[in-house]
Amino acid sequence: QVQLVESGGGLVQAGGSLRLSCAASGIFFSRKAMSWYRQTPGQQRELVATITSAGTTNYADSVTGRFTISRDNAKNTVYLQMNSLKPEDTAVYYCNSKIATLEIWGQGTQVTVSS
Repeated sequence: QVQLVESGGGLVQAGGSLRLSCAASGIFFSRKAMSWYRQTPGQQRELVATITSAGTTNYADSVTGRFTISRDNAKNTVYLQMNSLKPEDTAVYYCNSKIATLEIWGQGTQVTVSS
């Protein structure tokens, strides 16, 4: 069964840090690009960061320099280290991968940044 399970969200003050984790199962994890998206109510899901199977990373302009995506292929897990958090980072964060054209999503984890 293909599954992505996020964890690590919570409530943090502005300027603080959180680390999100996404544990994958049922996919050839080491061969897959993995991404983090976020979504706020009434808004489209926004791509935050991507890491390829080779370890190349890309970030949205809004998080560059503050967020770091990484992966541990031995643990089938992708991480999102979020530093210098801002209230505008408040969102539900989703882990994403693909099998051919099929999008795979986790259930999401809430991140709330208080001012």
